[in-house]
Amino acid sequence: MKRLLTIALSMMLLPFLANAQEGLKKVYDETLDQNVQIDQALKQAKAEGKFVVCQVGGNWCPWCLRFADFITKDAEISQLIDKNFVYIHVDYSPKSFKDNPEKKQRAEKMMKRLDNPGRFGYPVFVVLDAKGKVLHIQDSSFLEEGQGYDKAKVLRFFKNWTPGAVAGSNR
Repeated sequence: MKRLLTIALSMMLLPFLANAQEGLKKVYDETLDQNVQIDQALKQAKAEGKFVVCQVGGNWCPWCLRFADFITKDAEISQLIDKNFVYIHVDYSPKSFKDNPEKKQRAEKMMKRLDNPGRFGYPVFVVLDAKGKVLHIQDSSFLEEGQGYDKAKVLRFFKNWTPGAVAGSNR
């Protein structure tokens, strides 16, 4: 009986322990107005001749946190992003909408603005030009490998959506 109880408790705690063991940094600021965040990124992108990448997801999403960790720990990917993009983590946390209709309305407006990328799951990446036009929505599952991400696939995604690549030149 004691063994069954131990097994049952272990199974219930497994998802929480797995995320805790990963020790991944929370990168989504749930207090920000997502539309203001995007507007600020667009202003910066325009000034720097870059595009914006919105990583839509939340701190509740282990794959979202894994991707953030993956791109910051790989120097080649990090440099490619820094050179070509203003990269932001845009929070979409439906559980936080229950008691906050204003937050829900802002989030729905943001999702509509980004062409409703949630249909692809999370994280989802939305590439915007400096004027805010949606250029591409990337389903993250195509970048995955095992329990993480594939460097070659991630590099290919970012390289194909740089301002230079979209303009037809190498930057």
